Amino acid sequence: MRTGIDGLGLAVPSLCIDLETLAKARGVAPAKYLDGLGTWRMGIAPVDEDTVTLAARAGNMALESTGTREDEIGLLIVGTETAVDHSKPVASFVQGLLGIGRNCRVFETKHACYGGTAGLMMALDWIRSGSARGKKALVVCSDIARYGLKTAGEPTQGAGAVALVVSENPRLVELDPSQSGQYAIDVHDFWRPLYSKDAHVDGHYSVQCYLDALSGAYRHFQQLVPGVRASDCAALAYHVPYGKMARKAHRQVRAMDGDENPDASFDVQVGASLVLPAQVGNIYTGSLYLALASLLATSVKNLDGQQLGLFSYGSGSCAEYFVGTVVPGAQERVHALGLQAMLDRRRVLSFDEYEQVMKAREELDVRPIEQAVADDFRFLGVDAHRRTYVSPEA
Repeated sequence: MRTGIDGLGLAVPSLCIDLETLAKARGVAPAKYLDGLGTWRMGIAPVDEDTVTLAARAGNMALESTGTREDEIGLLIVGTETAVDHSKPVASFVQGLLGIGRNCRVFETKHACYGGTAGLMMALDWIRSGSARGKKALVVCSDIARYGLKTAGEPTQGAGAVALVVSENPRLVELDPSQSGQYAIDVHDFWRPLYSKDAHVDGHYSVQCYLDALSGAYRHFQQLVPGVRASDCAALAYHVPYGKMARKAHRQVRAMDGDENPDASFDVQVGASLVLPAQVGNIYTGSLYLALASLLATSVKNLDGQQLGLFSYGSGSCAEYFVGTVVPGAQERVHALGLQAMLDRRRVLSFDEYEQVMKAREELDVRPIEQAVADDFRFLGVDAHRRTYVSPEA
């Protein structure tokens, strides 16, 4: 049975800020952000956009781009680490906004940035087991990466969602969940306590945890799938909280293959996967899949029938290294989505506007419902402890 990613959708906030602007306002040399992080612009969610609206927009694009009807979805999973409720899953809100049918499993997965991959692997196993009975899965990775103003993590923020339609006979990337290596260990490198809206991170330790998990997952993969090496893949996509992390990861995995000069292959294998992430910033669960979308949308190489190496990491920690095969025509299908044009339509904030938006988000959970233009999926506010949304069709 052939299974994998049949189509994808992307959603980013309508606002963004140039990191050069942020650096100058904070009295930091711009090169520290631009070159040091490998990111030059990051998405900023306004008050009427959140994890739910981003997930719904990405999911809607994925369904429309594949011609998938709402009643064809039998499994709906949202992976996130910025949930909007301790009990009610983001997936439930998305089901309502998209009109997904009632005969469907609907739930949320959480393991820091690994949550989306957990959902993807579960969807693949669901289909291959026969439980899908001909239906498809919609897996959405949606997050708002947020740190405090004037903190070390401030320039590594971002927001966005990537949705994946998972099915038999996929038209983008074929995946076999049995060809996957895993690694997990209980560490405390990154966390967001229940009482905090902002994440906390032990930066240097988290980088080391990422690299240790990559080594462990890749070593496990080699044991399970001998003879398939990262150095033989046409391209590689890594979890990218910021672009420079991908370079560290590439050096690690290529060194494990015995490559004494891993930087020489970086642009060839990884470069195209970083074009879109450099303009969006950190989107947590969706970071790997934004890198995959970027690879398919911007690579100048013909990847038809070629093998890709994919690495997913979630702090805490859990990681997975797996491979996929690009289905002929996949690049044309993703290019037709106009992902770069979507990014170009965003409004670039001044520094003062950026701080105003960030401060306004502090009151989101107690903000009264306001009138909104139903031109897209929008968050209206909280009334009687209930979050309220509007869809374009409302």
